[in-house]
Amino acid sequence: MKILILGAAGQIARVATQELLARTDATLTLYARNAARRLGPETDRTRILTGDVLDTATLASAMTGQDLVYANLWGAMEAQAKAIVAAMQAAGVGRVIFISSMGIYDEVPGERPARSSIPIVPRRASSKPRV
Repeated sequence: MKILILGAAGQIARVATQELLARTDATLTLYARNAARRLGPETDRTRILTGDVLDTATLASAMTGQDLVYANLWGAMEAQAKAIVAAMQAAGVGRVIFISSMGIYDEVPGERPARSSIPIVPRRASSKPRV
């Protein structure tokens, strides 16, 4: 699976990246502003791209060939969501996970660095199956 991680330099995205690399065989594209400076070097399973999610053309290019978009952003959410959807449509990507907050139940405290020891427990957003 190929996953594009938007906001890859953020605290939750870094934990997600570590977990995905440790628990899956996914190939990750890490997308962030100033990515080369803020993220480590590329590996055989990671690719690093610098960009702004509001630049739909660059974002659509980054999405080409991806199976899933993981967005972990803050700021102008409505504008970002519209740009992400437009880029996904242009690139033909149909799956997105959008995270917009951290630690609302103090499970990932914002004042301290996130720890990779925090268990990841998958949960369904709805009890109804989606097609």
